Amino acid sequence: MRAVVQRVAEAGVSIDGGEVAAIGAGLLVLVGVRRDDDEATAARLARRVLTLRLFEDAAARMNLDVAAAGGALLVVPQFTLAAEIGRGRRPGFESVAAPERARALYDRFVAALEAGPVPVRTGRFGARMRIRLVNDGPVTFVLDAGAGDRDA
Repeated sequence: MRAVVQRVAEAGVSIDGGEVAAIGAGLLVLVGVRRDDDEATAARLARRVLTLRLFEDAAARMNLDVAAAGGALLVVPQFTLAAEIGRGRRPGFESVAAPERARALYDRFVAALEAGPVPVRTGRFGARMRIRLVNDGPVTFVLDAGAGDRDA
């Protein structure tokens, strides 16, 4: 799985002109599922997102995770993150998980986050969405977690 994690002052998701989810301060997490990912990968990635220290403490150092900062999570499925763009000019989707498998692992990832200490809002799997965000910092990281990774 691959995630783009952005620290935000606020973020929201709209579908067909209507907002379906929004958060104030927290993390916007865009998630792509690869063909070789599994349930353990989803759980590891969720732990990683919840424990990343991306928020500033009183000394202006990134020492706080999203829970300690009092933030929330907005999680959005984005299959294009799992695509390959290393060659040519068009993305290759051979490494992307099939839709049913991707949905199951995305749901597992969200469930693992929801078991944590912060509010979780989500986009809609398979929908064409519009994402709005105010990036805070900007602070943006890419996390790669594969089936063989131990500490993703």
